[in-house]
Amino acid sequence: MTLVPGTLWRYFFRRYLKTFAGYFVAVVLIILLVDFNETAGRFSASPGYTIGIGFYISLLRVPLVVQTAIPFIALLASIATLMQLNRKYELVVARASGVSAWQFLAPLLAANLLLGVATIFLLNPLATGSTALVESVMLDTGLRSSAPAENSAPPFFKQRTDEGDTIISARVRAEGGTLLGDATFIRFDADGQPLDRLEAKRAKLADGAWILSDVTRYQAGQPRERQDRIEVPTSLSPEFLDESLVPPDSISIFRLPGKIAAARSYGVSADGYAMQFHRLVALPALFSAMTLIAAMVSLRFVRFGQSMAVILGGILAGFVLYVVSEVIQAFGEAGTLPPIVAAWLPVVVAASLGTTVLLHKEDG
Repeated sequence: MTLVPGTLWRYFFRRYLKTFAGYFVAVVLIILLVDFNETAGRFSASPGYTIGIGFYISLLRVPLVVQTAIPFIALLASIATLMQLNRKYELVVARASGVSAWQFLAPLLAANLLLGVATIFLLNPLATGSTALVESVMLDTGLRSSAPAENSAPPFFKQRTDEGDTIISARVRAEGGTLLGDATFIRFDADGQPLDRLEAKRAKLADGAWILSDVTRYQAGQPRERQDRIEVPTSLSPEFLDESLVPPDSISIFRLPGKIAAARSYGVSADGYAMQFHRLVALPALFSAMTLIAAMVSLRFVRFGQSMAVILGGILAGFVLYVVSEVIQAFGEAGTLPPIVAAWLPVVVAASLGTTVLLHKEDG
């Protein structure tokens, strides 16, 4: 019986893609609604907030969240497809005709490989581009969070010039860190004594200076002073800010190799960028590993009253894999493990476990 490219192979392939598309749309809608609710709660008190802007920001955030969730969408779609085929006796008929589990899993594995490649080259650039656009929209509209998340504290970085040191932070960053919103500049003189604190609505990195707009200046023993524009000398370059402030998950796979090389040239740790790069490269294999995990819990003939146990077993397996992946990723980002090992180890373990269980069930 020829299955590649045969009728049965194509049938299973199309069946899986339709199931995946249904779950994908459902998850996207759930993410959009949850994020819109969170956005409204955080920014509704801001003068520049409208329902349209809130929905637009949530819509732009969806691709990045979906990129994280899509391996588990593949897991749920694989479980659902195999269960549907099982409950309608289609797998029973296929087995009776001499088709092995590996043969009817091949279309699902092929589909997940294609979906993994599409995630890398289509969804990832869309997610990173929309994330950068979110920062620009928030900066242009002047949105301020009334209930910031616990881990949303602005990062601080330090610059040093002949006039003294300056500590800089900002609530909003755009254009690779060269455009800041709600920025704070704490300046010290050459002797290390506090000079003043500048609170600016916007700060733009120009050639050799930060251009601060709509500034409030605070000095010890002096009343606060409002100024339209202040220039703060700097020796920072746009490339250094881009490497220091831009998180790895907001950089597309096409730019990551250059970021890794640039970070190392500036003396900045490149482990986070390398981890993100290898994690993206491993996505097609991770999708296929999800198929094997789904088959591990779904191939046994299931009666109608046993579906919930199968679904919970698959979800538990996916949750364990997610926790292990996050822990190993933390080791990779910290440099404890080589990033390529940290990215591929969960995939290899999941694929090996699924393959071992299927070999035991099919071949004894």
